[in-house]
Amino acid sequence: MLTEKYLNHPTFGLLFSLSIIDDQSSLYTTLYAHRLFFVVTVSETGLEFASVTRNEARIVMENRLRFLRRSGLQRDFQALQHVHQQTFH
Repeated sequence: MLTEKYLNHPTFGLLFSLSIIDDQSSLYTTLYAHRLFFVVTVSETGLEFASVTRNEARIVMENRLRFLRRSGLQRDFQALQHVHQQTFH
């Protein structure tokens, strides 16, 4: 089940988690505007923020949707599909 997660970026303030990418990475966006996107990776040295374009963020989320659909995780797929529609449509 997807849960809401927030993270404080040192420059851009509060970020909202859109999607898990893999075991170490997640896709985040600025909380209110949803205009800046970041891939946040957990490493041995801490959190690493990589800025990505809106199009790159959409592709990352669509890849995650395909993974969830193929894995049969219907509830997570539907929840993420709703977030995708709200964010990119």
